[in-house]
Amino acid sequence: MGYRDCIFDLYGTLVDIRTDERSPELWEAMAERYRQRGADYTPPALQDAYFRTVRDMERSEDRPGDAHEAHPEIKLELVFQRLYRDKGVAADLALAVETGQYFRKCSLDYLRLYDGARELLQALRDNGQRVWLLSNAQRIFTMYELDSLGLTGYFDGIYLSSDYGVKKPDKRFFRRLLTEQSIRPEHAVMVGNDGLCDILGAKALGLATVYIRSNISPKEPLPDADFVLDHMDLDQVREILTRA
Repeated sequence: MGYRDCIFDLYGTLVDIRTDERSPELWEAMAERYRQRGADYTPPALQDAYFRTVRDMERSEDRPGDAHEAHPEIKLELVFQRLYRDKGVAADLALAVETGQYFRKCSLDYLRLYDGARELLQALRDNGQRVWLLSNAQRIFTMYELDSLGLTGYFDGIYLSSDYGVKKPDKRFFRRLLTEQSIRPEHAVMVGNDGLCDILGAKALGLATVYIRSNISPKEPLPDADFVLDHMDLDQVREILTRA
């Protein structure tokens, strides 16, 4: 069974990651960062303001009754920018991005490839298949992380939800990739670790699906995917995707 186009989720599928956005140390570091730039927050106040602003911006992006925008996405750099402006600091986007990247650095416990990730992607390319990334992710974090892990060059295209204002399982995000890259669903497969976002979202558009239960998969029943792996095994995924 070969697939012309192989579409991958990133975090929990190819990349193992752990972050802690609630740690006191993170918010102490962030409050100091804001204070150095003229925005005076205590660590608890900044933490509360951050999560409140994220919620408010997500709600403002949602359009009740508009089903195709059921899963809106925001740009986190705009959150960091608003936190400056709420304290009277005229922060430009460059400062907001820099602050967001510092936030990611301070909240990151580890970032690493799952065993066999590069070998899987290289095997697909060697086999003449196209490889795409479709990830619910923030550009200000993910592009640097892809580069640091040496993954960027394996993809024929990279689609990140923060660029499009919508995220999986919303059909619009999948359709953007399929339409722009002339991908025929019957010749494509989605590989992911989330039964709702990756599997149900892809199946709704007629894509074949491979589900991998990884260490950071949601706690959920195994989904009705075409192929179900109950543990991380990218060598087995390679066999599935390259099978003639």
